[in-house]
Amino acid sequence: MAIIDTGDVRLHVQRLAPSPAAGPGAAAGATVVLLHGLLTDSLASYYFTVAPAFAAAGLDVVMYDHRGHGRSGRPDRGYTLGAFTDDLDALLDRLDVGGPVHLVGNSYGGTVAFDYALRRPERVAGMVVIESEPATGAWAAKLAGLLGRVRHEMSVNEDAALDWIAAHHGGHTARLAKSAAQLVRDTTIARDIPASAVMGDDDVRAIDCPVLALYGADSDLAAQAPRMRSLLPHCTTELLPGHQHSVLVEAPGRVRDLVLDWVGRHSRPAVADRVGVR
Repeated sequence: MAIIDTGDVRLHVQRLAPSPAAGPGAAAGATVVLLHGLLTDSLASYYFTVAPAFAAAGLDVVMYDHRGHGRSGRPDRGYTLGAFTDDLDALLDRLDVGGPVHLVGNSYGGTVAFDYALRRPERVAGMVVIESEPATGAWAAKLAGLLGRVRHEMSVNEDAALDWIAAHHGGHTARLAKSAAQLVRDTTIARDIPASAVMGDDDVRAIDCPVLALYGADSDLAAQAPRMRSLLPHCTTELLPGHQHSVLVEAPGRVRDLVLDWVGRHSRPAVADRVGVR
């Protein structure tokens, strides 16, 4: 575990070195940065699913808790999408990650990845987004409703809400929900995220790196798949049957295989360049 001070926030970071036993695979030596979701999520969702397998396959794995989440700092304000993107940029600088990285973003983490790829295209070799979408006007309106409901329900009767969550989803989920409620109540996140700068269609089209978009076939976000293919110049989509939004934790083996294949296929040119092969 490490705490990295970006100058604006202290971020909890875990880095898994590539396994020496992995051998010279196509993805060996590539860096993959794992970006988690919003409110109840943290880097743990990767640490206990796919991250160790990525390192075992030869990837340099970087994962961290977003500001306000997990063990990272929780400032009172400063939660626009741009702030999360700035955190990623500063973190790569502090870790001295020089070459382009592969971003893997789950839910809100994928939205951060889209924003970063638009703002810093030279630092992104490719992306895998899981149950995610770019920050459009429709996305901002949806997040405003979601965060508003969380703030309202937890302010009306937090104890009853947490008791219901514990009874239906277990004590661990209730503890995560309590932390999320505190984040929404004690910071400006519920106002900041919906007020973030959003992308138009031309902005999305400008994202030129290879993108793999994974969706649960039974998720509301599955409808994003044809839109992503139509807008992004280099996008492949995959629907995972029988799954909704929690694809990462419900089907980690499938996600692992898809990500490793994707990173491997889109790392070959960079690897060849490093060893002087043309």
